Formats: sequence, structure tokens, C-alpha cells
Amino acid sequence: MIFIFFSICCSVFVSVLLKLAKRYKIDVIQAIAWNYLAAGFLCYIIYRPPLITLYQASNPFHIYLLLGFLLPALFLVLAASVRYSGIVRTDIAQRLSLFIPVLAAFLLYNEAPSIFKTFGIALAFTAILLSIPWNTTQNNQSAFGWISLIGVFLGLGIIDILFKQIAQYKTVNFPTSLLVIFIIAFLISLITLLFLFLIKKIKFEWINFGCGLILGMANFGNILFYVKAHQSLATQPSVVFATMNIGVIILGSLVGIVLFKEKLSRLNYVGILLALVSIVFVVLSRK
Repeated sequence: MIFIFFSICCSVFVSVLLKLAKRYKIDVIQAIAWNYLAAGFLCYIIYRPPLITLYQASNPFHIYLLLGFLLPALFLVLAASVRYSGIVRTDIAQRLSLFIPVLAAFLLYNEAPSIFKTFGIALAFTAILLSIPWNTTQNNQSAFGWISLIGVFLGLGIIDILFKQIAQYKTVNFPTSLLVIFIIAFLISLITLLFLFLIKKIKFEWINFGCGLILGMANFGNILFYVKAHQSLATQPSVVFATMNIGVIILGSLVGIVLFKEKLSRLNYVGILLALVSIVFVVLSRK
């Protein structure tokens, strides 16, 4: 469970950085591109995977390509969703995406249900619904806004499942998989940047580069510990999916209250309490 805890901390740190980026007018697209450069560099420096293993026929390149495309694409979809649908609706789509990997855990990975696990996951979904600030109204919703929300919902769910798939490959060097994914994500992001520099005449700024490197460190930790959690709990993917999502809600809410002075309703606090209880039941289900 320690891997899940570290992944939660890194995930919330990424969210904080993205929120501060808006406040300090950081170009998120540039930061996202340099973030994958930093993540790939860290992966290579820390693990030193043999470069020859990058080209092994046994590597799941179809999953690498999907993740390499989806990771930077999801950042852009998230930004579009916040712009056209608002932060609240985007947050709802992110949290509800837990339905996809949890269903996959039982339908695709044949995970055996138990009383504690089923009750814990039911509490987790209840906590998600209660922790969402439903009372906030946003009336202007365009067709593109709905498309971006669906993209966030499906994108996050699919990415969770794909990382679980990566964790299942025992014959493939784990750091190699991460490095290949980061390289592909960086190349795709770099192509996007070059288009913006050449066609849209957007200027390179060192502050965006620096923020991207910091973002990359947090993003690397998030993905690294998330995959390690799936490897250590290989037969219980729903435990990882549920605990990770609920943990992010709890820590994210605490950070929002303390750092950003966000106000929560009584139902939101009940949701956070249920989230804590749900984690207890999910953890007990492992015994």
C-alpha cells in the first residue's frame, strides 16, 4: 500500500502545479511537453535500462503507442474541459472515471469479489458522489464541452487499464516500458510544440521549461508508484484503482482547504469521511 500512498502524493502535487500554472500564467502546453522530457530523463538516470531492451520484440509496443499518445492528449483534453465545461464538471468526470477500471478488474482480470471489497468499493462510489460540489451551477455548456467531458471520463479510465496491462508483462523490463512511453509522449508533445512555435508564433519561455521539469518529476513519481502498486497487488487491481482514486479525493480536498482556502459543504465532508472508511474496508479485503 506504500506505493499507492506515494502515487497519491505525486498525483495531488501534479494537480497543485497545474492549478498554480493558471494563476501564474504558465503555458500549460509547453510545460506538458518538457514534463515528459524530465520524466524520461529521470527514468533513465535512476534505472539505467539497457538501450537494447527498447527494441525487444516481446515489448507491448501497441500499448506503448496508445499510452504515449493518450498521456499528453489527456492533458490537452483536461485543459479544454476546464475551459468549455468548467472546473466542477471536469472534476466530476475525473472522479466518475473510476467506474471503468473497477468494472475492468472484475470483467477483464477475473478478480474475485469479497464482502469487504464489495462494500468498500460501494462506499468509495458513494464518497465520490458526496464529495462532488453539485451545488455549483454552470449553465453555458457547448457541444464541445460535452465531448471534452466524455474524453476526460474515457481517457482516464482507459489509461488506468493500460497501465495495469503494462504491469502484467513479466517478461518486459519495467523501467524500459516507462522510458519508451515517456519518449513517445515527449515526441508527440514536441511535434505539437513545433507546430505552435512555427504556425501560431508562440514563443519559447524558460519559465515554462522550468515548470515543465518540476511537473515531470511529480508525473514520473505518480506513474512509477502507480505501476509498482499494480505489480505488488497483481491479483487485486480493484484495490489499487479504488484506493488510488479515493486517496486523491481525500488528500486533494485537504490541500484545497489548507492551501487554496476552498470551501466544502457538509455533504462534501461526509463524502471525505466515507472515503476514509471505504479505504479501511478495501484494505481489510486483502487479508
